[in-house]
Amino acid sequence: MNHFRRILLSFSAIAIAFTGEKTFAEETPDDRPNILLIAVDDLNDWIGCMGGHPQAQTPNMDSLAARGVLFSNAHCQAPVCNPSRASMMTSLYPSTTGIYFLNPDLSQSPIARKNTLLPRRFENAGYYVTGAGKLFHANQNEKYMPNYGGAFGGFGPLPEKKLSPFPGVKLWDWGAYPESDEKMPDYKIAAWGVEQIEKKHDEPFFIGTGFYRPHVPQYAPQKWFDLYPLDTLKLPAVLENDLGDVPPYGVNLTRLKHISPTQEWVLKNDQWKPLVQSYLACVSFVDDQVGKLLTALDASPYKDNTYIVLYTDHGFHLGEKERWAKRSLWEDGTHTPVIIIGPDVAKGKVCTKPIQLMDIYPTLLDLTGMKADPKHEGHSFARLLRNPDAQWPHMARTSFGPGNYAIRSEQFRYIHYNDGTEEFYDHATDPHEWHNLINKPDLVTVIDEHRAALPKTKHAILGKGATGHHAFEATEAAARE
Repeated sequence: MNHFRRILLSFSAIAIAFTGEKTFAEETPDDRPNILLIAVDDLNDWIGCMGGHPQAQTPNMDSLAARGVLFSNAHCQAPVCNPSRASMMTSLYPSTTGIYFLNPDLSQSPIARKNTLLPRRFENAGYYVTGAGKLFHANQNEKYMPNYGGAFGGFGPLPEKKLSPFPGVKLWDWGAYPESDEKMPDYKIAAWGVEQIEKKHDEPFFIGTGFYRPHVPQYAPQKWFDLYPLDTLKLPAVLENDLGDVPPYGVNLTRLKHISPTQEWVLKNDQWKPLVQSYLACVSFVDDQVGKLLTALDASPYKDNTYIVLYTDHGFHLGEKERWAKRSLWEDGTHTPVIIIGPDVAKGKVCTKPIQLMDIYPTLLDLTGMKADPKHEGHSFARLLRNPDAQWPHMARTSFGPGNYAIRSEQFRYIHYNDGTEEFYDHATDPHEWHNLINKPDLVTVIDEHRAALPKTKHAILGKGATGHHAFEATEAAARE
């Protein structure tokens, strides 16, 4: 057994060497900063500090933003869970890996397989790494999160019958359920996270907590619904005939073969306010879980030497652009909250530079003194944490299938579809993206600057059979007719 164990340790050392990192024994871990990741599933900008909804009650996320830097112009690399999380954990674009939709697993991409995943990189560098809940997509958490603590029930618990009148898939449901917070998986994940923080750590830690709400089913106990009475609830601002200047390809890409309610169904069944109410209730419930982690860290000896990174995997529509859920290249689909606090991070600042979720990996390497990985396509924004107004030459890029891209700069959004049609919006005058300016002659130069940010190559689609695959295939078929 001793000989066998020596062989295993030798292989482990080789694996660590391939990452380019020093072994734990060669590091000086006593003063290396800790990492606390807080992932929130399907959270858009409906939190108080971002102003996405005027009635959103999120005191803990607001408090976190007051202690660090809020990136108000952060964007995902794909507006759906699996590819967004894969991109963040590899710092590679979907157009590089071929992972565009809800499948395949990371292991099915030959290019993604060549990268050391974010949590493994820290484990190889001598960090104690653990996580619970949804950090990767679905069962990939057990495969790729070291010392995984569990899903604690995932999207459950579910009632015997749906609470809403929507006849679609079981997960697309909303309403007050269950009767207490204690039955919610996110409550248990927060408790698990508190327990990890309160442990005595002899090496620096990397703890990930992945909350499942406000992802559907939009369930939360009644007390969270009571924060948002229907009679005073405000709906998001929309424009009649908003899709009138959107190319047919863009309309089809966000309509064909999708599983979420249509705006027509929502209006016909008078469910707009109940859907908004349930979403906000879930957001406030998750905010309460975030607060437990912050309280535990503040009471710990690790308070002053820990970077907290709060983020979400993509945006979410609640009627804007006559759309529900994610899977769009508009602002509501790509925009993600990112808040970071920690040593030497500016306090109470807002950064308007366009960053990407895939930038988080190289940024954490930078902040913890580790070597950059030349395979990464993201960029460290550590300089923006110290000075949010620092120079930043990069734009953010999101894709929903090959050939479909959104390019976001500090002021503008450019969208290119696979059939060559386009959209262009000026956020200085049109934050809701109601007016497509693609044909404005005086914007030709700035539009060309955004076109130049499109990828030169695009990986073929991997996987099959997911909603995104079906939507892309149906849109391509319609474009050929």
